[in-house]
Amino acid sequence: MNRIWNSIVGKLWGTILLLVSFVLFIFTVLMLEFLDDYYKQQSEASLMKTADTIESIVREYGLAEMSNSMLMALLDDDTNALLVSSNHEVISSYQTGLNQSEIQRTIIDNKQFSKINNSKEPLVKELILPSQDSEEKMESYLVLGTPLNTGESEQGALYIFQNPDVLHSTSEYTTKIVIFSAFIAFVLTTFFAFFLSSRITSPLRKMRERAFEIAKGRFEGQLPTTQNDEIGQLSVAFNQMGRQLKNHLEVINQEKEQLSSILTSMTDAVITFNRDREILVSNPPAERLLQKWFISKGLESKSPIPNEIYHMLEHVLEFEDKLVEDIEIEGSYYTLQISPLKSSGQSVRGAVAVIRDMTEQKKLDKLRSDFIANVSHELRTPIAMLQGYSEAILDDVVTTEEDRKEMIKIIYDESQRMGRLVKDLLDLARMESGHMRLYKDTVPVVNVIERITQKFAQVAKEKHVRLQFTSEISNDVLINIDEDRIEQVLTNLIDNAIRHTPDSGKVTVSLEHELSYAKIKVADTGEGIPKEDLPFVFERFYKADKARTRSKGGTGLGLGIAKNIVEAHKGNIRVDSTVNEGTTFTFYLPLD
Repeated sequence: MNRIWNSIVGKLWGTILLLVSFVLFIFTVLMLEFLDDYYKQQSEASLMKTADTIESIVREYGLAEMSNSMLMALLDDDTNALLVSSNHEVISSYQTGLNQSEIQRTIIDNKQFSKINNSKEPLVKELILPSQDSEEKMESYLVLGTPLNTGESEQGALYIFQNPDVLHSTSEYTTKIVIFSAFIAFVLTTFFAFFLSSRITSPLRKMRERAFEIAKGRFEGQLPTTQNDEIGQLSVAFNQMGRQLKNHLEVINQEKEQLSSILTSMTDAVITFNRDREILVSNPPAERLLQKWFISKGLESKSPIPNEIYHMLEHVLEFEDKLVEDIEIEGSYYTLQISPLKSSGQSVRGAVAVIRDMTEQKKLDKLRSDFIANVSHELRTPIAMLQGYSEAILDDVVTTEEDRKEMIKIIYDESQRMGRLVKDLLDLARMESGHMRLYKDTVPVVNVIERITQKFAQVAKEKHVRLQFTSEISNDVLINIDEDRIEQVLTNLIDNAIRHTPDSGKVTVSLEHELSYAKIKVADTGEGIPKEDLPFVFERFYKADKARTRSKGGTGLGLGIAKNIVEAHKGNIRVDSTVNEGTTFTFYLPLD
């Protein structure tokens, strides 16, 4: 029921029905009033005519000759009459129904009708008299009183009244007509309302269903536009709105996907905040950065971002100004740019932060400066020695041929050292740029490692160092490697071990099988490397004060080259060392 009243059909039907009911009610009231007045006028005219007839008979025959039978002959069934003498006695009467004497007494005792004998004009009045149909009921009667002047000394009055059943029957008939008209109006109103439903509300219901489909993101359907009225025009406008909305959403989705792709492909971290300092959007680099900060701060932290960034965000949201800063957080360096986000009303609704991790850049800058400094340092000494000894020879400072040969040998050695340095720099640069080519071949791993080790037997003997090779791998095991490059690695490691091992020391080259790798270890009992220097041994130009000095001929690039060669073979290398106990370099090469 509520669904009907909440619909347009129900409201239209109720409105028309209420309007028709109101019109019928006003019409019924006016009609009843009109019929009542009309009936009274007709009744009064009829009573006056009847009174004139009776008066003419009384004048002709006398008041005493007027009998009840004569009155009954002159009156119809609904009309009653009384002939009353001057002393208010009933001479003759014609009445029907109950309460005849009470009706007579009420009319005769009426003050206005009591003076009718002395009046010259008839008097018509509505009186409340006992009903002719019920003893306990009172009804309204139209009573006509007129004097009878017979010309004789005897005077009298005539009272005529009519039964109200005629008026009541007329009113009831009128009421029935109105009720029947109301029923017809109800049927017609219902039919008209549901007819309008098919013409008006049906397109509206289709629009409502179409609106729900659009709200769910389905833009394919179209509303029919067969009508040329306002509803048809509304359907056309609704279809145009759906198409435009679809186009706008497609543009928005494309821009959203484009923005998402841009954010995802950015290497910088991007984080969007609202005014409540809550994170709304973040790209993958930002997610990794937030995880890093969360792990470092622990579960006790209330804010997912460091306090330094939080204070900068507060500043931007409060002063609505762009902020760019370089900050350091837990040993990492960042360039941070925070800009306010403004709505269409130019009010700040949040902020966007772009964070660039500059830690690697800082390290590269430091490595670059260190590299330049180290190259300059490494080249300065041999160049100075070349220049100094050359000037001594040119200036004939040398007096003996032996001294002259010694200076020429020094110049030659330093030029060789410079050549090795340049060659190592070129090799290392080529490896790090990915231009190193490996010429791999399948060879017995034990034979290769043992052969390379034995090359240093004479050098170790001259240095009074015991060189030893051990293997736990079968001689039949093969490995796919670039033999020349692996020889370069082992040459560097064994040469370093011998040079930094004191007399009576020991250098051991061992070969083991670990999982799917060949494990090669070069261990010495030399000076060792300080623990704080171990992370830097594979960097360019690294030289520990005790373990690696210029006097022992190193360029500081050998271990860096060895690391690149091993990694190019899909292996890895590490170092373990204890000061005054020795150093062990271990690298792994895949056997498969």
